Amino acid sequence: MIADESGRADDTELIRRSARDPEAFADLFTRHAPALRRYVARRLGPCLADDIVSDTFLTAFRRRGRYDLSHPDARPWLYGIAARLVSRHRRVEIRFYRALVRSGVDEIAEPYADRVDDWVAAQQAGLAAALMKLSPGDREVLLLVAWADMSYEDVARALDIPIGTVRSRLHRARAKTRQALGGSDPAMTRKESSDG
Repeated sequence: MIADESGRADDTELIRRSARDPEAFADLFTRHAPALRRYVARRLGPCLADDIVSDTFLTAFRRRGRYDLSHPDARPWLYGIAARLVSRHRRVEIRFYRALVRSGVDEIAEPYADRVDDWVAAQQAGLAAALMKLSPGDREVLLLVAWADMSYEDVARALDIPIGTVRSRLHRARAKTRQALGGSDPAMTRKESSDG
């Protein structure tokens, strides 16, 4: 059995095991569904998130025999499936961002009890407005990096695009969102900022 540093079976092992014991796939769901649901909910709202996550894991289960077992982390694969499912709801995503622009409140990122001042609401509305203006490909790359905390390599694997395409889409998306937000870059992860 292949295990990660905590002693848990890695994703590849769970997928491999699920070929003879389909119940093992449930561990993959338990491990990744909560974060995937948060990601999808921030894109489409909570109403569609459960359906998209369920469809993602159903598709993954059906295609698990084609999973590249050389990758111990299934997150890019799962987010890639989810990205294709989200793409079927582009109009919903844009409507969700328009509502965020009007209200200035991201219900997923900030629960009611944790609301902060008007400045944060204005930033969220500005981000939503900027996201609406991005092309679907640029938006997908930006959000996988910013909200799913994926590396360039993972995004390339998730979307089945070259890493150079990830870099150019991310550069373009960051420039547009930075301009819309008055100079701040919401997609810069702590890791990248410390890497330089």
